[in-house]
Amino acid sequence: MERTEISSLGEFGLIDHLTKNIELQNVSSLVGVGDDAAVIDHFGKQTVITTDLLVEGVHFDLMYTPLKHLGYKSVIVNLSDIYAMNATPTQIVIGLGISNRFSLEALDEFYEGVYAACTAYGVDLVGGDTTSSQKGFIISVTAIGEVSPDKYVKRSTAKKGDLICVSGDLGAAYVGLLFLEREKKIFRESPNVQPDLEGESYVIGRLLKPEARKDIIEFLAKESIVPTSMMDISDGLSSEILHICKDSNLGCVLYEDKLPVAEEMKKAAFKFEIDPTACALSGGEDYELLFTIPQSEYDKLVLNEEISVVGYMTEPEQGAHIITKGGGKHAITAQGWNHLAK
Repeated sequence: MERTEISSLGEFGLIDHLTKNIELQNVSSLVGVGDDAAVIDHFGKQTVITTDLLVEGVHFDLMYTPLKHLGYKSVIVNLSDIYAMNATPTQIVIGLGISNRFSLEALDEFYEGVYAACTAYGVDLVGGDTTSSQKGFIISVTAIGEVSPDKYVKRSTAKKGDLICVSGDLGAAYVGLLFLEREKKIFRESPNVQPDLEGESYVIGRLLKPEARKDIIEFLAKESIVPTSMMDISDGLSSEILHICKDSNLGCVLYEDKLPVAEEMKKAAFKFEIDPTACALSGGEDYELLFTIPQSEYDKLVLNEEISVVGYMTEPEQGAHIITKGGGKHAITAQGWNHLAK
């Protein structure tokens, strides 16, 4: 395959090349790529902003992460944060640090994923920056969204007695990571051995190409349910529910038998001789939504098979506990990712 050096285009040529096919989808995007700054008008709605930094070797490994998937996921992890505020994402800006080992073709592949995510979620890419990097691939994405005045949902407003709800299923992305890390280790020791990932497409897909839960936010709006608190599950359910408990000054009870786990994840976890419940509680990278609602809204939730009620909020004195399938009671501990660990 032909390789085009990025340096052959120059900075402005590169920007023109990467942004030549942009078509703005949102009326709030007044000025996009091409000026010194984007101009956005949310017409009386409140603006929600979030940023995530993804660093090669810390957040992703290019040995098993296709660039198109990486572009898609870089957008999704930010959109998930916007949805977690009960808001609608409308724009993104992207900053990249790239080393000279990347060709123009490689960058095109990354942007293919970025544009696929923008199209799927109705979001406009309205700006960004590229620079050279001595330390691998660095990605910074900022997402901007809108929400009707005072309809945003924080972590700190759960109430005692509220039901704890989770979208989708948990733990699969973590198990997918275990498979890919195993195959990477085997490849390093025996480069001629073919990867053995048959039957694991679900868990690997959950890691490499997650989706943001736009559908859940749309469902809640349609049913006129406003969560009392909400956040996305990027560091594992146990870490996230402890955030809500701390910020809302409450305790909680979770039930192990209510945790949503996919059959594919269970089978995969057993191959590594690890407990599926541990994966569901502490896995991370699920990008599902965790939210609390008043008990009076329970009947509306039954309409959606993608939402599981996994527990309820209690007085702060009771702490945060999980009731096991055998009836045991254990304190919930945070096992979330520590990206700053050496």
